[in-house]
Amino acid sequence: QVQLVESGGGLVQAGGSLRLSCVASGSIFSIAGVGWYRQAPGKQRELVAGITSGGGANYVDSVKGRFTISRDNAKNTVYLQMNSLKPEDTAVYYCNADLLRVGSRTLDSYWGQGTQVTVSS
Repeated sequence: QVQLVESGGGLVQAGGSLRLSCVASGSIFSIAGVGWYRQAPGKQRELVAGITSGGGANYVDSVKGRFTISRDNAKNTVYLQMNSLKPEDTAVYYCNADLLRVGSRTLDSYWGQGTQVTVSS
């Protein structure tokens, strides 16, 4: 059984910062790419930032220069540091990981339950 758990969301004023964490647990052999997604009410889920197993990162244009994705492979944890937050960043943030379970030969994709981020103006 594999589980992804996000934490770190909350209510913050515009210009503030939050750090989200996504912890993977269970029978995990290795974790490949991980992405942070967000979904605002009435909008489609979008990829905000992604990080490869080697640490290569990419970002949606709207968060470049403000958000930083990083990973700690020893802790099976991926972070999303969010600075200079704007009201339009308000959404539920989800992490998604492609990982190899112990005893498996294929990558499987897992989602966390999401964490709410609310930015007030």
